[in-house]
Amino acid sequence: MAQNTTSSSLRLSVLGMRCAGCVQAVQDALAAVPGVESVEVNFADHSAAVTGSADADVLRQAVKDAGYDAAVMEGLGDVSGEQAQEEERYRSLLQRAKVAAALGAPLMVGDHFGWLPALGSSGGNAFWPWVSLLSAAVVYYAGGHYFRGALHAWRQRQANMDSLIALGTGAAWLYSTLAIDFAAALPPNAKYAYFEAAVIIIAFINLGSALEMRARGKTSQAIRQLIGLQPRTARVVRDGMELDVPIETVGLEETLRVRPGEKIPVDGTLLEGHSSVDESMLTGEPLAVEKRVGDEVVGGTLNQNGTFLYKATRIGRDTVLAQIVESVRQAQSTKPAIARLVDRIAAVFVPTVVSISAATFLIWLVFGPSPSLGYAFATAMTVLVIACPCALGLATPISIMVAVGKAAQNGILIRQGDALQSAGKLTCVVLDKTGTVTAGKPTVTALAGSRGWTETKVLQWAASLEAGSEHPLAAAIVAEAGSRSTDLLPVDGFVAVAGHGVGGTLNGKPAWLGNLALMQAKQVDCSAFPQRLDELSASGQTPMLLAAAGKVVGLVAVSDPIKADSAAAIAKMRGLGVRVLMVTGDNAVTAKAVAAQAGIEEVRAQVLPQDKAAVVRELQDQGETVAMVGDGINDAPALAQANVGFAIGTGTDIAIESADVVIMQGSLQKVPEAIRLSRLTVRNIQQNLAGAFIYNVLSIPVAAGLLYPFTGLLLNPMIAGAAMALSSVTVVSNANRLRWL
Repeated sequence: MAQNTTSSSLRLSVLGMRCAGCVQAVQDALAAVPGVESVEVNFADHSAAVTGSADADVLRQAVKDAGYDAAVMEGLGDVSGEQAQEEERYRSLLQRAKVAAALGAPLMVGDHFGWLPALGSSGGNAFWPWVSLLSAAVVYYAGGHYFRGALHAWRQRQANMDSLIALGTGAAWLYSTLAIDFAAALPPNAKYAYFEAAVIIIAFINLGSALEMRARGKTSQAIRQLIGLQPRTARVVRDGMELDVPIETVGLEETLRVRPGEKIPVDGTLLEGHSSVDESMLTGEPLAVEKRVGDEVVGGTLNQNGTFLYKATRIGRDTVLAQIVESVRQAQSTKPAIARLVDRIAAVFVPTVVSISAATFLIWLVFGPSPSLGYAFATAMTVLVIACPCALGLATPISIMVAVGKAAQNGILIRQGDALQSAGKLTCVVLDKTGTVTAGKPTVTALAGSRGWTETKVLQWAASLEAGSEHPLAAAIVAEAGSRSTDLLPVDGFVAVAGHGVGGTLNGKPAWLGNLALMQAKQVDCSAFPQRLDELSASGQTPMLLAAAGKVVGLVAVSDPIKADSAAAIAKMRGLGVRVLMVTGDNAVTAKAVAAQAGIEEVRAQVLPQDKAAVVRELQDQGETVAMVGDGINDAPALAQANVGFAIGTGTDIAIESADVVIMQGSLQKVPEAIRLSRLTVRNIQQNLAGAFIYNVLSIPVAAGLLYPFTGLLLNPMIAGAAMALSSVTVVSNANRLRWL
């Protein structure tokens, strides 16, 4: 079998997993394959994410050898196939439950009303052998998959939910069959057939699994909706003709036509025309966005009322939509700390239950009332049936799936499962200024020149120097020069001083454009414009000085207004009990003016990009749990240092590796939303875990007969089967409440 030599990632859809023990078995089987670097198995959506160089066929075979089945999931369209598989599985489980109930219900009713002949009687000798054969056929049809799963687990020297079900129902059938032939040797009260218990337990468990599957299917709705955004065809312009072609055949740099009401096929840049585009499914922003020539459009968004031509710049797996789907899948598959703890507990849970069941049997057999064998068998079987750890295995991943999908639908892309847990614990949020608190689209607001320097000349020199810079303030100055049709001068020896400004040689003269700190470092005469500098800074504008031949000759002021919702978002953060700081490379006066407008009380000014991580580290040393919110480029070190890094995205570039959470639009409102969602999700997980633990902690002793000496109460095995199934349905239903918050 050929092996890939490079590391890659793929996802497998795993069939047959029914509990946390199954997850561990699949995880171990895949991890043992040569070339596998990491494995994350998700019980909630029955998938496995594998990284490494192992061949897909080898991985599938490893899963099959462990007693399960697997299929490789590729591209965006797999979910429809997964959905069809799930629907078929759901119908099969319902059918099996109906068949088991069709036999078990009449037996249960007949036993209750005393209509069935007694074991050992002449009527019983004619009746019960047929019931034994019929129930064996039903157990094989309706519950054979549990017995096969238990056999595979035994071969792997493991135990799982299938082991418990097979032991419980298999023992019930075997005891009842033996009781037919050896009824005379049994104590009077032990002459009882448990055939109805065996089939009814399987009916309840199949029904519970079907209901769980139907409820669980809702959790992947977010991914299905995202995938459904992508159209199947695109209208391309080739050789002067417009053709409708499958979206898979669209190439880079091709020209595409989008008409009113159509979905945009792939990412690109407008070449001709203009329109309004609804980006709400990607950004959570309900208002349509105006698009003109040169603007970027995102595949999957909805064109509203205009027609335009655009050039494809990202196709296939490189589109924003594909990256979002992949990021959501990865986040849903990753396990936060709380989930890893539960996995370790679940791994030893099933062997512990089997031990408890064996101990229960022996205690009742030795110390129980007559007939002790009957009591011992019934209680041991009840312990096995009621203790299945399905709810425990589902408690965490099902809530994470719902929360991550919910966040994606609202323009919050959670890239790491740990971030979902950590965001709710934040005590401090550090905000970058430009593009985060402010709009990030600064404009020139003031120009001034010293003697012999006109505003036009100051702008010409400033724009010439800034033409080589990528800073937003530089873009504003260059744009202002362009709007005034100002010709730029050639610059020799261009240099950029991070956090301070730029320099170069123009017309043979050394020139600098930047803040006061830059001028002082270059020993430039700064006697010009002292009062004007203070006035501009106090009003929230950013003044920059232009120096030529060793002295200041001009001033350029740029203003970047705060976003309309920044103040409201910051107020919400503080309302959640979170400390808010703004960290910027701007001067202290301007920074404080902007902070005052946004409602921020703590400001760190004149902080270089590379020093922002040190500010985050300092806060962490003070005991704060810190989030950094920035643009994901010059803030990358701080984003990586923070407990949770929030990158402000534009909806067109989400591949910001240093961030844990990407906000698909520029609104700070998404930060308090993410914090609140995290707190609700962690609370939901805690509710699920509490319910699962309480269920098992209380039900196992009751099933073992702890209350019998005091109340005479014993738990019926059939009731145990129903309770076990309903516990999983309860956990999944509770997790789905997050979809409506």
